[in-house]
Amino acid sequence: MNNIPDVKVGVVAVSRDCFPMTLSVNRRKALVAAYQKKYGEIFECPTCVENELHMRRALAEVREAGCNALVVYLGNFGPESSETLLAKEFGGPVMFVAASEETQEDLIQGRGDAYCGMLNASYNLKLREIRAYIPEYPVGTAEECADMIHEFLPVARVAVALKNLKIITFGPRPQDFLACNAPIKRLYDLGVEIEENSELDLFESFKKHADDERIPDVVKDMEADLGSGNKKPEVLSRLAQYELTLLDWIEAHKGSRSYVAIAGKCWPAFQTQFGFVPCYVNGRLTARGIPVSCEVDIYGALSEYIGTVVSQDTVTLLDINNTVPADMYAESIKGRYEYTHKDTFMGFHCGNTASGKLVSCEMKYQLIMTRTLPEESTQGTLEGDIVPGNITFFRLQSTADSKLRAYVAEGEVLPVATRSFGGIGIFAIPEMGRFYRHVLVEKNFPHHGAVAFGHFGKALYDVFRYLGVEDIGFNQPKGMLYPSENPFA
Repeated sequence: MNNIPDVKVGVVAVSRDCFPMTLSVNRRKALVAAYQKKYGEIFECPTCVENELHMRRALAEVREAGCNALVVYLGNFGPESSETLLAKEFGGPVMFVAASEETQEDLIQGRGDAYCGMLNASYNLKLREIRAYIPEYPVGTAEECADMIHEFLPVARVAVALKNLKIITFGPRPQDFLACNAPIKRLYDLGVEIEENSELDLFESFKKHADDERIPDVVKDMEADLGSGNKKPEVLSRLAQYELTLLDWIEAHKGSRSYVAIAGKCWPAFQTQFGFVPCYVNGRLTARGIPVSCEVDIYGALSEYIGTVVSQDTVTLLDINNTVPADMYAESIKGRYEYTHKDTFMGFHCGNTASGKLVSCEMKYQLIMTRTLPEESTQGTLEGDIVPGNITFFRLQSTADSKLRAYVAEGEVLPVATRSFGGIGIFAIPEMGRFYRHVLVEKNFPHHGAVAFGHFGKALYDVFRYLGVEDIGFNQPKGMLYPSENPFA
């Protein structure tokens, strides 16, 4: 993954002037030792902040060390003005965490009262309108605080990444895909830059790559990737040409930004003009950490990118597509897995899931499109059943009136043959039926959902909270009613 940031965290201890500074310093040293033992590198800022002059000195030290994420550690009660000004002037992702008391044998000179100090810190952060990450229970021993800092890393990575991200789009969304609306105001609020281009611009660039000398090497790489699934060798050179077109466009257009995601067009005119569908290339770039969404789904691309940064792994974008037939559920799921029929559904897309996330794969043509187009113009999909295992289904979306909403639901892909086409899997999410009705339908989410391969619900929920999303849906358990749910149903 070369399209996501590395995060270097610095720890700055703070101390209230009526408490011993040595208490914060010694607790900081213990925290850093615990973190390094379990997780590795972290920068220990030598200045303990007691006042604004200390704050400026500590700020210079963490910047000189190259830190792009900060932990403000309340080793004792802490100076609420200086510690929150430190967060404000740092300008990057900041976490606040506090020390618990160590022993009943030292509650006179050794009592730090950081439990109380965290309340004042949070109050002052709100007064100054500073966004900070505060763990679920933000007070702990050195070892517990080290674990909390480790849980902060995916949040920090996303915060750094979005401030340096550009989403490049090609073409307007297809007709009747208004659900993939993309008000750009909230992209700017998140710090994301966007560049919107015409399909004609992309087509012109594609034609200029017709004789690119790199095409044979890319074709060889595709052949190795596909293996026995290389069923459409005649289309590989054009797909390679398209891949090079996108990669060159990224380098030429990312400008001041370090990271890129793409929202691309794939129909209705793409197939007839380019002579293929881009699904396989979309998946190949996504596997490199450069998500490419289908159907110019800008918030889908953003969601995929967030999932890539959190999981540090390949993600995919799927339609929340169709129900599992009753006979398939009865034969292959009921009694084997603790899921009701309504907990299950099929997640599908034409062929954009990377080969590494499919049980086996074959290059094919796009079946749905061939109902109205010649088969030879719809080649380029990668078909196969999605690998079984834990997943997180999620999405960040701006509503038409520019309000951010998100959802996160953990589940799994079942090891059950789909007997269908495309990149597809049988998904099981506890209480999916209720979640479908009272989150996805009720809150007007589009049919595209991002998929991370593993359980990352806690990290994604924390990310969305940190980004200021107030409405975050999740698959609520039985007995926990949604606001719109009929209690008598």
